[in-house]
Amino acid sequence: MPFELLHSDVLLKGRAFTIRRDTLKTPDGRETKFDIIEHGGSVIIVPIDKDGNLLFVRQYRHAAGMDLLELPAGTLEEGEDPAVCAAREIREETGFAADRIEKIGDFYLAPGYSTEFMHVYLAQELRHDPLEADADEFLSVETIPFAEAIQMAERGEMLDAKSLAALLLAKSHLK
Repeated sequence: MPFELLHSDVLLKGRAFTIRRDTLKTPDGRETKFDIIEHGGSVIIVPIDKDGNLLFVRQYRHAAGMDLLELPAGTLEEGEDPAVCAAREIREETGFAADRIEKIGDFYLAPGYSTEFMHVYLAQELRHDPLEADADEFLSVETIPFAEAIQMAERGEMLDAKSLAALLLAKSHLK
C-alpha cells in the first residue's frame, strides 16, 4: 500500500522555488507531514575542451558560507527544453558555446525534500561565445584536466554534490 496524499499547503512561494507541506497517510494508516521544495528542474554541464580539460566555475554559495568549485549549471525556465537551457548556461557561466552537446544522464538532486530533477549534458567542441552572466552571479572559470578533477573528487576536495554526480556520469564518456 503506497503513501496517500491527504492535502498539501503552500508555505512560501519564492523566486526559484515553492515550499509546501504535504500531509500523508502512511501504509500503516498513520498521518505524517513532509515539507517539500518544489523546483522546476535544472541542468548541469560537463564542458571539456580539445585538450581534455574540464571548465569549472568557482562561486560563492551563501548557504555553504564559502566559494565552491562546481560544474556550470542553471535552472530551467518554465516549459524550457533542458538542452536549450544547457546551451545558454554554458555560455553565461563560462563564456564558451558547445558545437556538440549530448545528454548523458539525469538524477534527482535531493529527493528526500525536493522535486528538483537535474539533466546532465556533456559539452564538447567549445568555442568562445559569451552571453552576459546573471546579475547576481559572480564566478570565475577554472580549467582542470579531467583526470585531475576525478582525483580531486575522490580525495573529497569537491564539495558540490551535483558536480560529483555529473562527473561520475561523464566518466564512462571521457576515458
